[in-house]
Amino acid sequence: MAAMPDAALRAAYDAHGAELYRFARRSLGDGGHAEDAVQETFVRAWRASSRYDPARSSQRTWLFAILRNVVIDQVRARRVRPGAPPGVTAPDIEAVLAGDDVIDRILTTWQVDAALDTLPEDHRRALVEVHWRGRPYAEVASELGIPEGTVKSRVYYGLRAVRAALEASGWRDG
Repeated sequence: MAAMPDAALRAAYDAHGAELYRFARRSLGDGGHAEDAVQETFVRAWRASSRYDPARSSQRTWLFAILRNVVIDQVRARRVRPGAPPGVTAPDIEAVLAGDDVIDRILTTWQVDAALDTLPEDHRRALVEVHWRGRPYAEVASELGIPEGTVKSRVYYGLRAVRAALEASGWRDG
C-alpha cells in the first residue's frame, strides 16, 4: 500500500500538530526539541501510514502513540549524548517515563470516549451516571423516569458494548 498522500498528511498536521507540539514541549522542556519531535512523528506516520487502521484507533490516538515513542527516543538519545550547554538540563528519562502514566491515561480516555460514542444515547447516559458519576441505580431511574431494572440493563449492555469497542480498537485490559 502507498504512503499517506501529501494532502492527508497536511490535514492530519492541521488537525493535531498544535496539540502534539504542546505535549512534546511539556515532555521535553524545549521548543526546538518539541518541534523536532513533532516533525519526526509525522515522518514516522507518513512511513507507517499503510499500516494505520482507523478501525483500531483514531488518527489522534495513533499520532500520540507515535509521539510518545519519539519523545522517549529523544530523551534517551540526549541522555547518552548530552549536548546541552552548561546549566541546561535534559529531562531525566525516569521523569519522561513517569509521565508515561499521564500519556496512557490520556490515550485511554480518548479510547473510552470513542467507545462511549458508539452507544445509543440512553445506554451511554445510564452508564455515565452510574459508573462515572457514582450515582445509585434508583436515583438515575427516578431522574430518567424508568424502572431501576431498565437502568441496570442499560448499564450492563452498555458496558459490554464499550468493552467490545475497546477490544476492537486494540485495547487490552490490565
